[in-house]
Amino acid sequence: MDAEDDWESSSGGVTDTDQFNDEDFYSTSACLSKLQFRSDVSKAKWNVEMGMAEVIEKKGKMWITTGIVRNGKTFCLIEETLFLAEIGALLVMDDNDECLALKDIYKKISEERNGCNWELFEVYKHLKSLGYVVGRHGVPWSIKGVKNNSKPCSSQGTIQNNRVEGAEENGITCTVQMLSNLQVDELRLNFDVYLPNSKFRKSSPGDPAFLLCLVRGSPPANAKSEVLERECGGIPLKICHVDHGRVSFFSFKRVELPILP
Repeated sequence: MDAEDDWESSSGGVTDTDQFNDEDFYSTSACLSKLQFRSDVSKAKWNVEMGMAEVIEKKGKMWITTGIVRNGKTFCLIEETLFLAEIGALLVMDDNDECLALKDIYKKISEERNGCNWELFEVYKHLKSLGYVVGRHGVPWSIKGVKNNSKPCSSQGTIQNNRVEGAEENGITCTVQMLSNLQVDELRLNFDVYLPNSKFRKSSPGDPAFLLCLVRGSPPANAKSEVLERECGGIPLKICHVDHGRVSFFSFKRVELPILP
């Protein structure tokens, strides 16, 4: 019998009607953020060399599922930083203690550094808006949980992890050079996605509900998809695609074709 991979749409709990559709990302995002009036606004300082924001004042329950913890400090990756800034939950300061405008953070995303681009941010924003817990694949939420995790980290996770640990132990050294080898267009596992969970713990997050890989254009070849599935270690793999702000999710299903007489 012949085996064939079926490129089928699979929301994984996300329906078509729920999908984020943004025709004018800049203006819509800016307008939405201006409408957010919150009393529990946190503060963070953007570190240019690290490519992350160090949280200096935490308010609200969002930090249960947002940010990575290193040596008692919380750091936000670029996608987390922009998402929180857009909903008015985070003020991001620069080295001069001046508040960064949204357009300044948008520019950082558009530079496609630190392993994130516009499409990945839209995927992150879409899932977080639906209540999912989303973390960068290969980047431990907390060092406390690393010892209990026997799964190997991806090269991306190793780079990101070394960046934060290097900042703690030796200051920020060689991180920009390390990240220069990380290509956002590379087909790889991008996010670990967990179901909404009020009891989520960064020190022991457990296995994600599925792993997410962003593709641009056509779906990956069978050989590449099989490599990605092996990297998942038995955790379901979903492929996502972004088209003009519309986020779609797919999964592969192997089917057996009957032998024709």
